[in-house]
Amino acid sequence: MPKYLIQASYTTEGVQGLLSDGGSARTAAAATAAASLGGSVEAFYFAFGSDDAIVIADLESNADAAALSLAVSASGAVNARVTVLLTPEELDAAAETVRNSMSYSPPGS
Repeated sequence: MPKYLIQASYTTEGVQGLLSDGGSARTAAAATAAASLGGSVEAFYFAFGSDDAIVIADLESNADAAALSLAVSASGAVNARVTVLLTPEELDAAAETVRNSMSYSPPGS
């Protein structure tokens, strides 16, 4: 199942929710949301800095990751970025494709 890195920053409204409900409630909400899409949350950490939360999630597809991102962003409580994560084997397969069958001309060549 594909893995996704979700980096989230809470809005003022989101921070107020965290203060009210606590971090465990957010972790449970993330797990419930992922499960509703047939996925799961592998890890959920709160952080300091530009990101308030870092989540690693397993989801069935990019469409499911986009649906999760849309739902989270539509809440107005969180700004999220989603990154598709590749395994070393997937990168090996991509490199093999480049070496053996891909045709590409860089700009200006």
